[in-house]
Amino acid sequence: MSDENFLDELINEAEEKEEEQTEAYYDLVLMQIKTLSFQIENNFCEAEKECSLINNWALTKNAQINEKIKFLELKLRAFILERGEKTIDLPNGILKMHKRPDKVEVSDLELFLQNAKPELVTVIPETVKPDLNKIKAYIKTRPVPKGITVILGKEEFTYKIRKDGNDAREEEETGVRAEQADSIRTAV
Repeated sequence: MSDENFLDELINEAEEKEEEQTEAYYDLVLMQIKTLSFQIENNFCEAEKECSLINNWALTKNAQINEKIKFLELKLRAFILERGEKTIDLPNGILKMHKRPDKVEVSDLELFLQNAKPELVTVIPETVKPDLNKIKAYIKTRPVPKGITVILGKEEFTYKIRKDGNDAREEEETGVRAEQADSIRTAV
């Protein structure tokens, strides 16, 4: 009988080791996901630095070019004023001098509304739009109103990765859809 107990003990030890190895393997999978996620973050960080460097260079160059453009625009304005014409048609464009229309700005709305004539104001009627939260609460106990489509929630698989290995529980939740909703209820 001791041989059977010994064999049972060996089998139990082997099963425990196999379970430990399985958990260790899946812990390594999580660690690999964490490392790959860190690489993705680093790639985006490096890309942002490069984009910032390029954008700063472009802004500097474009500021110089804009100064040249402003100088040339002043020359064109002086030319059309010297000619005294309202429009000059050139092969590469048209120069025009025209008066812009007047603008009106309301500086004191209350004062204006107290003294305004009806033809100076526009009345906009109430805006009506559906309240989705109230509709969801309504259909929990009553039939679905006409014109409303209900999309059932989907089952999802998620996992969490601890950042920096601390027990502070700074975690990032990531999800993968396991299954799509089978049916959609529609009221007609």
